[in-house]
Amino acid sequence: MLLTRDELESLIHARHRSPHQLLGMHPLGDGSGVVVRAFLPNAAKVRIEPTHEKNKPSFELQQLDPAGLYEGTTKGAKHVYAYDLVITDYQGGVRRTRDPYSFLPTVGESDLYLFGKGDERRIYEKLGAQLRTVDGVHGTSFAVWAPNAQRVSVVGDFNGWDGRYYPMRLLGASGVWELFVPGVGEGAHYKYEIQNIHGQVVLKADPYGFFFESAPKNASIVWNNKKFKWTDGEWLKKRREQNVLRAPMSIYEVHIGSWKKKSVAESFSYRELAGMLVSYVKQMGFTHVEFLPVSEHAYYPSWGYQVTGFYSPTARFGTPDDFQYLVNALHEAGIGVLVDWVPAHFPRDEWALAKFDGTALYEHQDPRQGAHQDWGTLIFNYGRHEVCNFLTANALFWCERFHIDGLRVDAVASMLYLDYSRKEGEWVPNQFGGRENLDAVEFLRKFNYLTHTECPGVVTIAEESTAWPLVTRPPYLGGLGFSLKWNMGWMHDTLNYFMRDPIHRKYHQNDLTFAMLYHFNENFVLPLSHDEVVHGKGSLLGRMPGDDWQKFANLRVLLGYQWTFPGKPLLFMGCEFGQRAEWNANSGLDWWLLGAGPFHAGLQRFVEDLNKLYVAEAGLWESDYDVSGFYWIDCTDQNNSIMSFVRQNQSRTSELVVIMNLTPVPRPSYRIGLPRGGVWREVLNSDASIYGGSNMGNLGGVSAEDYQVHGQPHSAEFVLPPMSILVFKSG
Repeated sequence: MLLTRDELESLIHARHRSPHQLLGMHPLGDGSGVVVRAFLPNAAKVRIEPTHEKNKPSFELQQLDPAGLYEGTTKGAKHVYAYDLVITDYQGGVRRTRDPYSFLPTVGESDLYLFGKGDERRIYEKLGAQLRTVDGVHGTSFAVWAPNAQRVSVVGDFNGWDGRYYPMRLLGASGVWELFVPGVGEGAHYKYEIQNIHGQVVLKADPYGFFFESAPKNASIVWNNKKFKWTDGEWLKKRREQNVLRAPMSIYEVHIGSWKKKSVAESFSYRELAGMLVSYVKQMGFTHVEFLPVSEHAYYPSWGYQVTGFYSPTARFGTPDDFQYLVNALHEAGIGVLVDWVPAHFPRDEWALAKFDGTALYEHQDPRQGAHQDWGTLIFNYGRHEVCNFLTANALFWCERFHIDGLRVDAVASMLYLDYSRKEGEWVPNQFGGRENLDAVEFLRKFNYLTHTECPGVVTIAEESTAWPLVTRPPYLGGLGFSLKWNMGWMHDTLNYFMRDPIHRKYHQNDLTFAMLYHFNENFVLPLSHDEVVHGKGSLLGRMPGDDWQKFANLRVLLGYQWTFPGKPLLFMGCEFGQRAEWNANSGLDWWLLGAGPFHAGLQRFVEDLNKLYVAEAGLWESDYDVSGFYWIDCTDQNNSIMSFVRQNQSRTSELVVIMNLTPVPRPSYRIGLPRGGVWREVLNSDASIYGGSNMGNLGGVSAEDYQVHGQPHSAEFVLPPMSILVFKSG
């Protein structure tokens, strides 16, 4: 035996940090031949046979220990050569395989250097489980970052989940452990068995895993997510050439598990959903779908916001290929795809990222920095290069492997502020004594820069609820670099207004005008999202005052205001037809309501027509963020709760006048100023009978008179239906 007793024990008990130094083929110290060692617990006999060079020797290995450690030498070769292990088990079965310990590392030094700097932009092609062909051998290379582990093995259904079979090697000071395992292919289930810094042996899912078992199981699955045949090239070309700020974007927010259900207990798969969702979104005229997080998550009631598999679409609805099919189908129909992305935190599940190698690796050690008190989750350590690399590469991964058109970043405020939802003494100031999380700021700037430069045309959207400045301005100007930001102030003020009884609205008209005082500070999305129909808030319809007629009339005006106000509208599923119940992620929407009287179907028809008008009229989107794109005609008639404004594009080829009567009192002869003469056609009336209204309006339009009102050179008398929004176009 050429091993010392300590070396033999380290292999038998799987605690050697670099098993490749002992296992595999090595030259003998005196240069007289080679030695081969293999640890094969279930082998009765092991023979070495050359793979390529048939003139190289074959020879038997001798068992050094009953645990399954074999060793053999030959004088017939002075140098290492490619060989196969021919293994006979105790039942007489024979199998032939290349030795995992005969291959060079599959992760290069430059990869590790860039990873250590936080700048390996496609680290997901290096770490994790990568299907490879090495020296003509098909298999999977496994690599995982666990710098403080004492030992890491890859275990799975290919080795009986036995950590003694495939201990991995530590690649220098990188903290990355690696091993190429021949014969392991797509569909193999695996985990990492880690002897952590405390000596405890734990099983961990792969942080870079491309696919997972369906919850509550959590094994990672080897998968090739590059084999799907995309047919959306035309869409991607258009996306690269488009300026999203000057393009139409009306967003339909969808939770995949509860949009429609097969049964009470069963959801539709990605592929089954594709046809139905594409058809519906196309019919309704939305330009984009935004999915609540699709990344793998163990806890379904988190709606995907507690991510356990950042590099995998959830297996609840199918494979990664199936999700790619859904995205491809939407693109072929001309519909953009946004997804919620969650780099703010992660759950404490012991088999996932938390205390990955026994230390606070992805999170902060100090709970004042590393724990979210509100959500019971852990906060990423944005000051660690490898952690930032994990997240920035993840953003690129979704855009490149799944052709995602935009990432809506959840809970940005919780990332930016060290004292977010904390009392005095519960947080640690930054190096300058401030409350700003400087590491998170730099991470967000880098994420936005990389996403926009590596994936032209992809948008990034911040869910940021504070007055942090320059969220949608580029980093070189001191901004965070997002394309768009959710306007949470507009959402709160607008809902507060529309929830009021109309008799009180004259005292609160500033709720609707205030947003224009800060509108041009950022590039805003106007969200009526899932957050507004959960946690006891009720549905949008349920929050409107009055009887059913008034509720639906109110909701039509609210949505009409949302679509005609500057910014990109976002609406959560079900709100477009007046879902009565609060959203429940465990059940499908109440589609049966569309057959229950005229109001629900009328509201749905109204949103459909809103979208058609929106897309057709550049004045509603081309100049959303230009001062010239919007101005009030009159917002001072509080007593009658009537407001009017103009939307137009820069060339004024699309010029629209929007009028809102925000009480149930009809105004049959109300004069409003107009920017030009001629006939103004009524192109949308929320009170039309097809929408469930009373059918008052301005059939044939109105003719502008040379009579100055509201500072405009012309004016006309309008019929304003009760509780209505009207849109007029000149010519």
